[in-house]
Amino acid sequence: MRDRDVAPERPLDREPAPSLRTLHARGRLAAAYPAVRELLAGADADELDFAGRVLAPLDPEEVLRHHPDTPTVRIAVTGRGTVGDVVPALTGQLARHGILPRTLVCGTGAYLGELADPRSPLYAHAPDITLCVLDPLTVWDKVAAPWQPIEVSVAAERQRKVLGELAEAHGAHAPPGATLVLNTVPLLRRFTHQLTSLAQRAELGGLWRQFNADLLYMARPCAGLAVLDLEPVTSAGVRADEPRLGAYADAHCTAELLAGYAREAAHLIRGLRGAAKKCLVLDLDGTLWDGVLAEDGPEGVTASGSLRGAAFGTFQRTVKQLASQGVLLAVCSKNDPEAVTRALAEHPEFPLGAADFVTVVADWGSKAEGVHTIAERLGIAPEAVVFADDTAFERESVRAGVPGAAVVPLDGEPALHPERLLADGWFDAPTLTDEDRLRPVRYARRAARERSEAGSSDYRAFLAGLALRVDVSPAEDHELARLAQLSLRTNRFNLTGERLSTEQVRQRAAAPGAVVLAVRAADRFGDDGVVGAVFARTEAGRLWVDNLVLSCRVLGRGIEEAVINGLLRAARSAGLTAVHAGWRPTRANAALRTLCPAHGFTTLGGPDPGTAEVRFRHPLRQLQPVPGHIRLELRLTREQEQQAREEGEVTACAPSKN
Repeated sequence: MRDRDVAPERPLDREPAPSLRTLHARGRLAAAYPAVRELLAGADADELDFAGRVLAPLDPEEVLRHHPDTPTVRIAVTGRGTVGDVVPALTGQLARHGILPRTLVCGTGAYLGELADPRSPLYAHAPDITLCVLDPLTVWDKVAAPWQPIEVSVAAERQRKVLGELAEAHGAHAPPGATLVLNTVPLLRRFTHQLTSLAQRAELGGLWRQFNADLLYMARPCAGLAVLDLEPVTSAGVRADEPRLGAYADAHCTAELLAGYAREAAHLIRGLRGAAKKCLVLDLDGTLWDGVLAEDGPEGVTASGSLRGAAFGTFQRTVKQLASQGVLLAVCSKNDPEAVTRALAEHPEFPLGAADFVTVVADWGSKAEGVHTIAERLGIAPEAVVFADDTAFERESVRAGVPGAAVVPLDGEPALHPERLLADGWFDAPTLTDEDRLRPVRYARRAARERSEAGSSDYRAFLAGLALRVDVSPAEDHELARLAQLSLRTNRFNLTGERLSTEQVRQRAAAPGAVVLAVRAADRFGDDGVVGAVFARTEAGRLWVDNLVLSCRVLGRGIEEAVINGLLRAARSAGLTAVHAGWRPTRANAALRTLCPAHGFTTLGGPDPGTAEVRFRHPLRQLQPVPGHIRLELRLTREQEQQAREEGEVTACAPSKN
């Protein structure tokens, strides 16, 4: 039978409010800051509100003295009216994602001057994120009574143009890679109903929605401008304005609206940092379908045929929509594996089928162990997982056993499953790349590759039979977002840990002497697309490698050796005299400390006291061969690429025959 053990959602010592209150009273909030993330993992709205008010006065520098590796984000907050009240809500939201904000609140209502003036305190703060909060009176303070809808539309269009100009100013004056965040503006009833004509009221509504649509179309998150859509927040029943505080304090947003704004902003910040989750791990009984498989059998569970069953069908379609955008789906179920296989493969009414899941763990063991197994199979970190289960006991076991994994609090009401799954935007990313969309297909190919490897008694023969092709050449414009994504999301094989936005990658690729290469891989199982990036530059007759990033899903095939050895050969062929590189330690890349020395580099010095970087140099005299099972084509410049096309082949980096 299905495990129906019941446990409280959080043990007593994990209740956020009492724990935070105790830490605050003892003056230990800064020292215990890493524990706050787990404390807030399952916090409700009231608990997050309390946490934000306790954490907001905390000095970030004190936290960093205790925990220098804490991820931070520099935020400037400005807006049309009084906007400082967003800071506690945002602080609480970021804390539950493990991010420490360093926040500057700018002058009330002075956003026009602050964003336009390169010498303003806003730019002196060097923000990574600038929140320009547009409250419900945006536009209306430029409309004189009496007014007609067309006059409001004209004022709105002027406002949109001003915001566009401010976005350009922010792009010019803020640090490279910084993002300006705007938002749509709620239309208040107290304005619409000043019109007694229903026809004019409808006209105003249409014009206002066009204004908001135009704001949304301005968004280019990877190019430094994001726009939060507040309509989903207000449509959930959140009132937008507070008339009394608006009249007496120029604070026109309700606390609930600012909380919703902060939640969306935190998801955006997490996404911009490349911290989107990769895999959704699902329970089956009571989560994906109605019924208990061990009791009802594969034919007895359902996702249609009744109102309750149809609610499970709706949830399955929601999950399928996420999968279509690159979210990996997996199953972790306490059930007989054969019965699970039959239900997923043969059930006629499920929107989801066996082919939609990249892996399945069905046994009677701990679900925390099951999540670890899934992460290991997929080659991802366990904290990249979102776990959804309708049983409190199982959720708590995964919270305790898989730190950093997100846990979705489903229960016995399937109609609420989609809302709860989507509430925290765990899979939100600034943009969607082709590699994102194809990720499930490529992981399926990876599984086929691993099955082939398991069936081979000779690993060398297995590699030789892969027909592995690696192409390394200057990145195309449409690949820059993918290169940024790799720098943001790759932890294990990231030589220096440097994180770059798409715009920063674009700027780097356009710089004189820049060498920004995309690493592409394919074998007989299919095309893996862009799996790595080389960020380098030529200077004084040498090649300086600023960073080398490779997706963990392709490690172990010799691609890393091929890229490094091919890079050295290409540098010598180009007449360069040496290649320089560095390793900067992060929490996950310790294994790369010996990467350069293993490929013939000599250690120049380090670790540097300021960056802990160890520096290496290769004189390009004795070069190691490219692994013989790989067909490598590597070009440092577009001129080499053009020459290769004309010659029809690349000889500088041909594979070794040894």
